[in-house]
Amino acid sequence: MAGMIDKYEALVAAGELRADPEQRAAAERLDRLQRELEAAPKHGGILKRLFGGAEPETPRGVYMWGGVGRGKSMLMDLFHETLDIGSKRRTHFHEFMIDVHARLHEERKRQSEDPVVVVANRIAAESRVLAFDEMVVNNSADAMIMSRLFTRLIESGVTIVTTSNREPGDLYKDGLNREHFLPFIALIRQRLDVITLNGPTDYRLERIGGMAVWYTPTGPAATAKVRELFYRLTDYPPEDAEHVTGTDLQVGQARTIWVPKSLKGVAVFSFKRLCVEPRGASDYLAIARNYHSVIVVGIPKMGKDMRNEAARFVTLIDALYEQGVKLIATADAEPADLYEAGDGRFEFERTVSRLMEMQSADYLARGHGER
Repeated sequence: MAGMIDKYEALVAAGELRADPEQRAAAERLDRLQRELEAAPKHGGILKRLFGGAEPETPRGVYMWGGVGRGKSMLMDLFHETLDIGSKRRTHFHEFMIDVHARLHEERKRQSEDPVVVVANRIAAESRVLAFDEMVVNNSADAMIMSRLFTRLIESGVTIVTTSNREPGDLYKDGLNREHFLPFIALIRQRLDVITLNGPTDYRLERIGGMAVWYTPTGPAATAKVRELFYRLTDYPPEDAEHVTGTDLQVGQARTIWVPKSLKGVAVFSFKRLCVEPRGASDYLAIARNYHSVIVVGIPKMGKDMRNEAARFVTLIDALYEQGVKLIATADAEPADLYEAGDGRFEFERTVSRLMEMQSADYLARGHGER
């Protein structure tokens, strides 16, 4: 298997990436970590636990942060794809924390003495490396447990590699009871190398290439445009379209939302699935936290007979806007003409304003999760 730095250099040589000293430094650091992990013995063997002896030191992890589109996720993908060990896990950070809370719920039902320790030990037994995309902390439930959870993971031999749009000190900024979260920030700085990626090229915006993100009227021409944008954003060949599959997105502990198409942080939905079917704010928030770009097709003009659908659409746009999600859409009308009359028209004015702003260059340059 070709290593991390070999794959990176091949992309630069092919012109798919531009020369970027910060990006190159991050690639070299990840390549070094990769070699350390592949050379290290597995942690926590049964003989070690029975007869004692010092565990080998866990390879130091990496925290990559910087502006949107600077190649953080691309480097994470290269690292994970070329890492030649079996027990590795690559996931979106929000998805990981949903899994953690589900496990904690089960341990509390079993009345485990310390659910956080039990869950951390089980995760450590499953993976030597946890690679997270888009670490962002938006709720106190995550903030309250992260320091203990990740301290235990690292002490158990797990190496953490993560990306974020935020410098560690800005995680959970102004959050409720943030003092309980501060030990986690200290842990990052103590046990992970913090690497900045703020190079001159915004690859995500370059992939959009000046294309519009709102297409009207709905029809084959608009569908072709958003299809092109989907493949530009995911850097995926259209000829392999049959391999783009759907997935279940976890909402809370007991429900999921079916995402018809999902790839590399981009999701595709129909208006009917999102706003005609009964949905609530928690559904839209889960989508907004999990995807940096959302494509919604078939947005109709709405009147008095669709006030419930219009209200759901307002809630959807609020969630996407607050999380800095890129919205790409096909619609029967421009935003100002979507909902001309009926209950809720006044509230819809704010949505019109947000839809217009979400098409601007300034908004499109925002990082996912940034307000």
